[in-house]
Amino acid sequence: MAKVPFGALSAALAALGTALVFLAVELRADGFEPYVGEVVYIAAAVYFTALMVVVTWFRAQRYSE
Repeated sequence: MAKVPFGALSAALAALGTALVFLAVELRADGFEPYVGEVVYIAAAVYFTALMVVVTWFRAQRYSE
């Protein structure tokens, strides 16, 4: 079985979460206040997913030995 690219996946998810946070800041600055909460919620979900990928990565390493 090929190695799963956990590192690339978690880095891409973290980059997406960061981009969403910057989008939320821009939305707030431009006056689109009703959408800021939703974008921040999605960014938090993406960061949580990135964290779970890292946890899965460590667990897969530990159990593959």
